[in-house]
Amino acid sequence: MGERLKYERFLWFHDRVKASKYPNARHLAERFEISPRTAQRELDFIRDRLKAPLEYDHTRKGYYYTDDSYELPSQWYSEESVISFALAVRLASTIPDTRIKDELYDFIGKVFNVSDHGSRPDIREMSEKISVKNVEYSRVNEEDFHSIVNALFQETPISISYYSPHSKKETERNILPLHLVQYMGSWHLIAFCSLRNDMRDFALSRVRSIAFSDENIRLPDGLPPVKEYTRKHFGIMQGGKTRKVCLRFSPSVADWIEEQIWHPEQKLVLKKDGALELSFPAADFNELTKRILSHGPDVKVVSPKALADEVKNEIKKMGKIYD
Repeated sequence: MGERLKYERFLWFHDRVKASKYPNARHLAERFEISPRTAQRELDFIRDRLKAPLEYDHTRKGYYYTDDSYELPSQWYSEESVISFALAVRLASTIPDTRIKDELYDFIGKVFNVSDHGSRPDIREMSEKISVKNVEYSRVNEEDFHSIVNALFQETPISISYYSPHSKKETERNILPLHLVQYMGSWHLIAFCSLRNDMRDFALSRVRSIAFSDENIRLPDGLPPVKEYTRKHFGIMQGGKTRKVCLRFSPSVADWIEEQIWHPEQKLVLKKDGALELSFPAADFNELTKRILSHGPDVKVVSPKALADEVKNEIKKMGKIYD
């Protein structure tokens, strides 16, 4: 709100100057009930930072423009706005496309005119302040990513050669890109596949080649919303019918688990011995089992029994490797 009011004062002063009213700091202070010192600082800002061609006329005791064509920026962005956008760009560092990231940097720099605001942070220096690190994410070809993004926004079909690690084979697919998902550091494309006549999830790391397709792909009636598809297929808590899961963590890791969000509806119960019980609804146990195993002896599945049995079976398989 403060920045908005400040810009309103700038606009009022600007309009008075354009109307040849020769306003000064006292006029600004009286009009908006601010101190004369604050009013003068704002005039200095307009002249020095917004590059307004302000000159003071001693005979008229007010300011005028030496260039009548000057206009204030159409919008005002605070330093917080610059930092917020720069932070968003930095968090987008997982985008495997240097051209897109460079365009983001240049665009935001132009919008906020960062070079003309000396005290504001340089967007390109954000890498010195904030880092984003992912582990175990899948590598994506930069050119393929760029082509897929273009096809997604242009709503045009593409032809891909897709490798399946399960069948060890490549298949040719004509698909219509619908949605990009960045899940746990890895990129996935949700697309309508003409071969399967349905929506499919394509891991971008498994795309071997890509080209634009001449096939006219039309989405069938009754296709579920993309959000519904991603809700069912991504995340350890996603899927169809859910069951309540209860995990008990040892006192040695309770503090760390308490900091984590496994599910928006999760419940935490701290036990007298310092252990922590975490409860939440879950449907697919496959990825959840892996996450439980990553905590080793510091976690026990309290319920359901089906999940406990699945974890025990995995532990037995692991034990046989070392027999």
